[in-house]
Amino acid sequence: MAKDLSRPRPTMAEVARAAKVSVMTVSYTYAQPDRVSERTRARVREAAARLGYPGPHPGARSLRRGRAGSLGVVLGEHLTYAFEDPQAARFLAGVAEVCAGHGLGLTILPITGAPSDADRVAEAAVDGFVVWTTSDDDPVLPAVAATGLPAVVHGGPHHLDLPIVAIDDRAAARAVAAEALAGARRPMVLSFPLDRARTPGVRNGLDPAEATFPVTRERLRGVRDAWEAAGGRWPQVRIAVCARNSAREADSLATAFLKGPDAPDAVMAMSDELALGLMRAAARAGLAVPDDLAVTGWDDTDAAAAAGLTTVAQNLRAQGARCARLVLGEEAAAETGPVEWRLVPRDSTRR
Repeated sequence: MAKDLSRPRPTMAEVARAAKVSVMTVSYTYAQPDRVSERTRARVREAAARLGYPGPHPGARSLRRGRAGSLGVVLGEHLTYAFEDPQAARFLAGVAEVCAGHGLGLTILPITGAPSDADRVAEAAVDGFVVWTTSDDDPVLPAVAATGLPAVVHGGPHHLDLPIVAIDDRAAARAVAAEALAGARRPMVLSFPLDRARTPGVRNGLDPAEATFPVTRERLRGVRDAWEAAGGRWPQVRIAVCARNSAREADSLATAFLKGPDAPDAVMAMSDELALGLMRAAARAGLAVPDDLAVTGWDDTDAAAAAGLTTVAQNLRAQGARCARLVLGEEAAAETGPVEWRLVPRDSTRR
């Protein structure tokens, strides 16, 4: 029979009353059974089974030990994102690898944008936090800092003294945009969301400073650097904003903007997922890559290599592992070097 999650968890005091023993005797039954007679232990466990009491709460045991035995990953997305997005999965694998080496569990804390997000962080039974990239105004950042537990932010933003693990997004975007937009007349960026509202759509002349997600902001600045260095004007570059890092969403958005005389002839996508969705839409529209449409991605996934996609390579699994080591005190933030990245030219661009 399914457990009724709305029913309050039975307490140790209720078990003690049902078994006609003291609360301390119930505690000893679970924590130090040698201090309780076999007959009394049986009576306590029979009462516990009747009430549906599973034993002392793990959080209470954690307080006695002074540690929770788990590392918390604050994921600024719905929980399914951890399993559907290949970049998030690689990152989490790196965190999990370090946790496994220390005998620690991994607790994923999905963030929904609700007021309860900060409470979820404050109440988490963990020994430290890894925060997946989020926005400048995300209230979970001060909530994480307020716990006083070790914490690190992946990708940004900066908050107080929390260390950050990230590549130089602006420099990498400048490099890949130079490949994507070479010789372009109608350039476009297929972008991550700008802010927590995650409003999709196509914008002209977007000021990168409007983006409160630092990864989005820095990549837009890098594209602007590359386009202006080539003699272009930033208002010429259209920004197609996706609400999620989803190939399906990129496909849907691209199906609309690839039509008509203003259709782009070059697109720098902020992820391989977005780029691959765009390429599917381009194929249906009868556009050849790169002759009709140059495309670049970001992250160098296995699918990007198979599609011949020019992209930026970064090791997200290694970044996840570094974040976990920083939280556990195995590395000092001041001693870690820059996170490496490299441009991977393939057949989806004209140069």
